[in-house]
Amino acid sequence: MEEILIEKLSQDKSDLKKFLAFAFDIYKNDKYWVPPLYFDKLKLLNKKINPLFKNADMDLFMAKRNDKYVGRIAAIKNETHNKIHNENIGFFGFFECINDQDVANKLFETAKDWIAKKGCTSMRGPANPTSNDEYGLLIEGFNDTPRLMMTYNPEYYINLIENYGFVKAKDLFAYKISNEKLNQSEKLVRIAELAKKRSKLTLRQIDMKNFKSELEKVKFVYNKAWAPNWGFVPMTDEEIDNLAKDLKPLVEPSLVLFGEIEGQTVGFALVMLDYNEIMRSFGGKLLPFNFLKLFTQKKKITWARVLTLGLIPEFQKKGLDAVFYYEIMKRAEKINILKGEASWILEDNDMMNRGALAMNGELYKKYRIYDYKI
Repeated sequence: MEEILIEKLSQDKSDLKKFLAFAFDIYKNDKYWVPPLYFDKLKLLNKKINPLFKNADMDLFMAKRNDKYVGRIAAIKNETHNKIHNENIGFFGFFECINDQDVANKLFETAKDWIAKKGCTSMRGPANPTSNDEYGLLIEGFNDTPRLMMTYNPEYYINLIENYGFVKAKDLFAYKISNEKLNQSEKLVRIAELAKKRSKLTLRQIDMKNFKSELEKVKFVYNKAWAPNWGFVPMTDEEIDNLAKDLKPLVEPSLVLFGEIEGQTVGFALVMLDYNEIMRSFGGKLLPFNFLKLFTQKKKITWARVLTLGLIPEFQKKGLDAVFYYEIMKRAEKINILKGEASWILEDNDMMNRGALAMNGELYKKYRIYDYKI
């Protein structure tokens, strides 16, 4: 058998495009895969543009056999993660591979060696490239397309990863919520009404005319509410600004909610329409005409995804998340969104899991983060 060669890629646009294009070889016959937009992923991978890389490093590698590319991987070191969690780990991400253990092993060895040279003692992933981006390997729920900004992969990746020696670090849950089932949840309505009355919580949608000042409130809640969570890495102001700039044109204002008590912002929910429903046909290209479809075909979208729903610590475990969920449901119904995904939720985040179940949510997808001791 021909030798498997590893090619380290540069940051040239041609190399980044080559790295991204390989995914199309893996998924060309997969009816559930949603091709990522080249435009977005090029920005994500470009270390000169993505503000993440002011505190992180990453190199991209591709495996080649018989002059044909057969796999790809990224090796990542996130200084902010290690500082926040007092860990000494590196990450692998953007893993795509043919169904061949030898190729997978060669890719993992390459990432491991890179991470070891950076002084790390463990490798975790997949992270593309952080927990604030697409995160985890799909391990249950393969008969469905991924929702917006969620991962998707062939089922055989589980064996490729576990056969190399990776072990489970943590599972992430995704719940399917339907308006029909949610309307049947008397418990949710009761909890929401009681919590709202007790706390004097008021909810309002984002003011797009004052987007910049609203974003400051998002930053306050985001980095405070999720700080205790396993694997959470706070985003810098620049990173949040960068993400907000990308999401702003796609935001449905009625589904971006702030929770306030006596004028103080105590919670935030970001619910996005599932643009994957229309982007499946884009082939990864936004221009020249697909960009317009994001707006002209918006009414065809039937799903939404609850990307974030958080309360600052002193207002958690008071049932206020139920107030958000109930309000989201009513608002989504008005724009004919009848299904939603709450994702992702850590398997041991009891508060959020209970909240999803209180909405009669169905645990329909699971994702896994793996660790490997170096």
